[in-house]
Amino acid sequence: MKLYSYKLDHDYGLAPNPFGQFCTLAVCKPTIRSNKKLNIGDWVIGTGSKKLKKNHHLIFAMEVSERITFQEYWDDERFQYKKPLLNGSLVQMYGDNFYHKTLKGDWIQEASAHSIVDNEQHLKNDTSGKFVLISENFFYFGNNSPKIPNELLEVCNEGRNMKSESISDEITKEFLKWLKKNKKPGLNGDPINWKEHLKEHNQTILKI
Repeated sequence: MKLYSYKLDHDYGLAPNPFGQFCTLAVCKPTIRSNKKLNIGDWVIGTGSKKLKKNHHLIFAMEVSERITFQEYWDDERFQYKKPLLNGSLVQMYGDNFYHKTLKGDWIQEASAHSIVDNEQHLKNDTSGKFVLISENFFYFGNNSPKIPNELLEVCNEGRNMKSESISDEITKEFLKWLKKNKKPGLNGDPINWKEHLKEHNQTILKI
């Protein structure tokens, strides 16, 4: 069992998308989603940054239960609620299920909060990841993110990409023991950047 760790500079509930029964990672971080060493049962965690004023805080942790293609994600009945609706609630606006292919194999990028700006660059970067990661066992904290204990800070990636090989098996086990013993699985907070919207629209998380 491996731990894949990266640092979040923003958190809109898009990457990861923690709503409903499943936490999904479908956009951003293509090096994790396409990693040949990643196996079912491995964990992906995202920690906060100075930009979010959450340095060394745990934003989310997800145990990988499935790894499927974008087309499979698009077609699967379980994930239809994750298709974005720009005039819907914040949960619907930040849906992450918007990449699929034509019969000729060309990419289609449906309208989403993610594709409004730099859509061509996003498409190229996101689809290079090849897979969508699915989790039914996850912890999402967002604006309620806890500080990771000092003795476990080895799990944090201080760089721009990801950290995995340098995280020892012992620290991985201790981190997961701390997480499962002290925290409740599922949705435990709003996405941090939703504060930009919540005052204006007076919205909260919509339970699906």
